[in-house]
Amino acid sequence: MTIAIVTLMLLGYLLICTEHITRVNKATVALFCGVWGWVLYVCVGPYYVETLHDAGFQEFLGDQDYSIKAINEYIRKNVFARYIAQLSSIVLYLLTTMAIVDVLSNNGCFDIVVKLCRSAKTWVVVWMLALCSFGLSANLDNLTSAVVMLMVMNQIVVNSRQRMLLGAIIVIATNCGGCFTVIGDVTSLLVWTRGAVTPTNYTAALVLPALFATIIPTYLIGRKLPAHLDLKRSSMMMFRGDDSDVKLWQQILMLTLAMCGLWFVPTFYRLTNLPPFLGALCVLGVLWVANEIINRKQILSDQPLQARTNRSLQYEVMQTIMFFLGVGLSVDILIEVGAMQHVAHWCDQYIHNIYLMSVVLGAVSAVMDNVALVISGISIYPVLDSATSGMTEYMQSFVQNGQYWHLITLSGCVGGCLLPIGNTAGYALMKAEDVSIWWYIKNITWKVLVGWFASLGIYFLVDFFLR
Repeated sequence: MTIAIVTLMLLGYLLICTEHITRVNKATVALFCGVWGWVLYVCVGPYYVETLHDAGFQEFLGDQDYSIKAINEYIRKNVFARYIAQLSSIVLYLLTTMAIVDVLSNNGCFDIVVKLCRSAKTWVVVWMLALCSFGLSANLDNLTSAVVMLMVMNQIVVNSRQRMLLGAIIVIATNCGGCFTVIGDVTSLLVWTRGAVTPTNYTAALVLPALFATIIPTYLIGRKLPAHLDLKRSSMMMFRGDDSDVKLWQQILMLTLAMCGLWFVPTFYRLTNLPPFLGALCVLGVLWVANEIINRKQILSDQPLQARTNRSLQYEVMQTIMFFLGVGLSVDILIEVGAMQHVAHWCDQYIHNIYLMSVVLGAVSAVMDNVALVISGISIYPVLDSATSGMTEYMQSFVQNGQYWHLITLSGCVGGCLLPIGNTAGYALMKAEDVSIWWYIKNITWKVLVGWFASLGIYFLVDFFLR
């Protein structure tokens, strides 16, 4: 049955990385593989329980009689529940951040970004789009940030080719911005909640590499743009369904509350040891209270506040959440049946270099979704105890805040930008601006490659001088 489960997962990964060819939704594939992997596991539950969990099962059984029902109960309570609890925590965090984006959008907070990025000078637009994308993604997930910034860009630039180049900058900046904070990307959130990194150390190690991975491609792409962009005429002030506009102080207040609150989430986790989604829920609660107070007149009026959230954004984010859940279930079942241990043993024997491992993962991320690969890379190895004696330099890379955890997320996020099919933000660009893979390879890929290797070099230098 292990062979059947592994075969199912490999076929699923193949369909995920060929979504642009097969047109089969990768979220559907991931969920199918994750669910059916666990169904197959339960079908031969007695074998896996007796082989992998015999001592724990005997303690669980106690005075009960041995039965299939008891085995299934043990799997549900002691095996599956352990994995699904962590996945559910991250899914709830993503749902909470999606609700936070709703509140911000309804209060016109992203109109500030439009005003900041609008300029007659090309380089001002280029760097402001990159900076805002980088900053937003450090706080929100990179897909949400990318879709928001693509919407901002569409409100500014008319020319299709110029939007394609600027859209590529947004994709790169959101992926790089998401990778240097523990709340900016699904993969960095996962590596944090599994205890592999601490927020301060993680950000300190990756902020400079992430900046270089953004700045270099942005500069190279910006050189292909004309001196003056084809801008849309400035739109009228945004209204909300009544006769009042959204005040600037209101936009700044709500945006500040959200960003500061999300940056407080790691501190909340350290102080309370409660899951990060509870901290995000606290932020959402504060935003909702502020929203009720600020918009009280509109809420009580005959023409209440109308939602201004782009529904396509909600649809894309929800698909990403379902995809993450499916991939998480798939990876967890591979861990449970021992397949990941075999992969780790192979990497230790034949690669045995974390930089080379990260480069291989980043390169594969270009053609296969980087979320799936990074989650797999994170799950291959356990977090080792730094107090263990006789630990080699290679093994020290897998302790808490070890180099492996930094490099695997950095290379996964940046390497995933080598092709638009390697990350969810790239898919959003392909749909929004009709970007082809060949155009992206011809105009963007080598620029991302230069930035990626520069970021690895910067990480090596920072790590060399700090350790």
